Amino acid sequence: MPVSSAQNRRTLLKTAAILTLAGLAGCSTTSVLAPPGDGSDQTEATLGLINGLRKERGLSPLSRDPAAASAALSQAGRMAKAGKMAHLIGITDSFGGRMKSQSVALPAAENIAVGQADAQKAYLAWLNSPKHLENMLGPGYSGLGVAVMRNPASGNRPYWAMVLSSGT
Repeated sequence: MPVSSAQNRRTLLKTAAILTLAGLAGCSTTSVLAPPGDGSDQTEATLGLINGLRKERGLSPLSRDPAAASAALSQAGRMAKAGKMAHLIGITDSFGGRMKSQSVALPAAENIAVGQADAQKAYLAWLNSPKHLENMLGPGYSGLGVAVMRNPASGNRPYWAMVLSSGT
């Protein structure tokens, strides 16, 4: 009995769908190393530097925001675990979703960095980056959280995250 062209197309489409799903199942959007190790809240070490900058520009000071500090520590940990600096880690990640799930008052902004030995060096990296500087000078922000995380599996490189929020 001859096979119709419609049956051939259906078979071809089914095969393509199976191969596509198999390929996606094998994909990984991040290279996960191991759980992060050594992390700390660096908000206090950074707050004076940022508030000094904001004062020079006639902007109101920021204050420590516990939700932003927690979100910063979480993001630093996510980057350390993945072994890469990125705002979005994983195909379903979203900045807004992360901030909402961690009760960070919106609007919010995030600065990230990798490799700086201490809070002052991370601050200087952000200061010398136009987009990061713009975030630090955002007039709508009143809260701040800064954190660093190191992961032994990625050579203990320091991964930094700063979260600026509109509430404290």
